[in-house]
Amino acid sequence: MTIISAAIVLLLILDPFGNLVTINTLLSDVPPKKRQRIILRESLIAYGIMVLFLFGGNPLLSFFGVESHTLRISGGIILFLIALGMVFPSRSAMPSSLDSEPFIVPIAMPLIAGPSAIAALLVMAKSDPQLLGNWLGALTFSMGIVGVILWASPWIFQRLGPRGALAVERLMGMLLIILSVQMMLDGVEQYLDF
Repeated sequence: MTIISAAIVLLLILDPFGNLVTINTLLSDVPPKKRQRIILRESLIAYGIMVLFLFGGNPLLSFFGVESHTLRISGGIILFLIALGMVFPSRSAMPSSLDSEPFIVPIAMPLIAGPSAIAALLVMAKSDPQLLGNWLGALTFSMGIVGVILWASPWIFQRLGPRGALAVERLMGMLLIILSVQMMLDGVEQYLDF
């Protein structure tokens, strides 16, 4: 996997357009300017979490004896469940509103730095540990795009309208279902070759 393809995969998994709908729905009672500050803070926290997992996740998993094929299969299953909630919102596990201003949960993690993004980073790092700098570059590039989209999301959400935002979320959900199935198949193939 090249740095460009890794960045594109991460961008699809991070799903800024699907998260745009969910985050703006969760923060609907917050004024747009404050909403942008919250989104920027949560994006930076999510980036920090993912960098930690990129560099420290595999040693931790090795300590517990988790193999890369297990990681691919479990990451694919989690991504599939999240994507299913995007395509069929009534099946979503996310709350529809928040009682207080979010801090880390649920925006930074699991919406932005979700299990599927973390699993993808761990798989990249395990597949070629010598390319950690490339994987960090791919993560930084994709998170930069995600951060800009999410920061502008109050404006985008307003322009798309509820129906347009829902259509974008479902389209991204379909793409993520395809990615999740491929991730699981790669894990099964790696297990059978093991």
